[in-house]
Amino acid sequence: MNAPDRLRGLAPVVAPHTRLVVLGSFPSVASLREQQYYAHPRNHFWPLLSALWGVDLRALPYAQRLDVVRERGLGIWDVYASCRREGSLDSAIEEAELNPLARLREWAPGLQALAHHGGESARAMRITRRLGLAVHRLPSTSPANASWSFERKLAAWRAVFELHQLA
Repeated sequence: MNAPDRLRGLAPVVAPHTRLVVLGSFPSVASLREQQYYAHPRNHFWPLLSALWGVDLRALPYAQRLDVVRERGLGIWDVYASCRREGSLDSAIEEAELNPLARLREWAPGLQALAHHGGESARAMRITRRLGLAVHRLPSTSPANASWSFERKLAAWRAVFELHQLA
């Protein structure tokens, strides 16, 4: 059996005034196909942000969603720049190459914190803690994280967003 092709992730969504960056692991098949963060229709990422901010982000074109994200001081990126993977599950990630996470401080001088989004991303906490920022762990918004209700995810995300004045 041949190894899957090497996949490349998405560019970071950050601005100089970004205060909090949410770090996923690596984009899903749907996200890579669409070239959009959290493109799977059952992923709770955009509905959670919509609930936190009182804006229906899903009704906006993707570029406008990203504008709202940047305006509110949020950044989006992934821990891994590339990997090999069959399907979308984090457990299938192989030969992962890290993104240059330390560069976030250059790109976002106002950065206060990083929030690892899900368990695979959180494996990089030993690296991100060395950056001198607050580091949080958020529950995954993936449909694979069915053990957490939307309301429970929202409460966890709200606590971190309020701590950094994003909600």
